[in-house]
Amino acid sequence: MPQATRLQKLLSSAGISSRRAAERLIEAGRVSVNGKVVTTLGTRADSEVDEIRVDGRRVSTAVRRRYFLLHKPRGYVTTRSDPEGRRTVLDLIPRVRVYVYPVGRLDYESEGLLLLTNDGELAARLMHPRYGVERVYEIRVRGVPTVAKLARLRRGVRIDGRFSVPAVVRVIRRWRTARGGEALVAISVHEGRHRQVRKMCEAIGHPVVRLRRVQIGPLRDRRLKVGQYRELTHREINALQRASANETKHLS
Repeated sequence: MPQATRLQKLLSSAGISSRRAAERLIEAGRVSVNGKVVTTLGTRADSEVDEIRVDGRRVSTAVRRRYFLLHKPRGYVTTRSDPEGRRTVLDLIPRVRVYVYPVGRLDYESEGLLLLTNDGELAARLMHPRYGVERVYEIRVRGVPTVAKLARLRRGVRIDGRFSVPAVVRVIRRWRTARGGEALVAISVHEGRHRQVRKMCEAIGHPVVRLRRVQIGPLRDRRLKVGQYRELTHREINALQRASANETKHLS
C-alpha cells in the first residue's frame, strides 16, 4: 500500500531538484498539494493519491532517470541559475532537454568532472559524507609541501571551525618558476564542504593556483575534454549506485 513521503524527498525523486533545492522551493511557497500551498518542510504527501504542483505545474513521478558527466571549465557556476548573471553549467549542455541539476559543488574558478542528473536519491547519497563517496582532485599549489605538511592534510586540518576528514594525499610533480617552487598534488576526500580543498591547502600555507577534479567515486574520463559532456553508460550508473550504497565511517 502506498505511503506518504516527505515532500522534499518526493520532489527530489521526481527529478524536480535536489532535496536542498526542494526545501527552498517549499519555503518559498512554490509548491502546492491538492491545491493548497505548502511551506512546512515536514509535510508529507502520496504521489499516487495527492496532486502535487510546483509553480502551478503538476509533478509526475514517471520520469526517466538521466545521468551526464561534464568536464566543467573555469568560469562557470554549478547551479541552474545565477543571480549575478554568470554563466552556469547548464549553458554547456544546450541539447539536453530534460530537467537535470548538478550534483555537489565545483567552484567558479575550478574545473573538472561534474555529474548532472535528475535522480534525486542518488544525488543525495553522493553528496552526503556518510556514504564516503571519493572525490579526487589534482591541484597546482604555490610552494612545495613538506612531508610534515602533507601529513597534516592526511590527518585532517581545521577549516571553518572543525577538522576536515582525513585525506589521501600525494605529490605528483615538483618544479621551479620565477616566483619559486610549485607542486602538483593529488588529494582524495570523502566530503564536499564549500571550497574545502582550497581551504585545506591554504591551512598548510600552500594556496591553490589551479584546481581540477579528476574523479567522482568510480567515474574517471581523461578523454573528456574541457567543456564536453556525455551520458553515463549503464555500467557507470551501476558502479555509482554501488559506491553510494553503504554508509561509512568517513565522518568528521
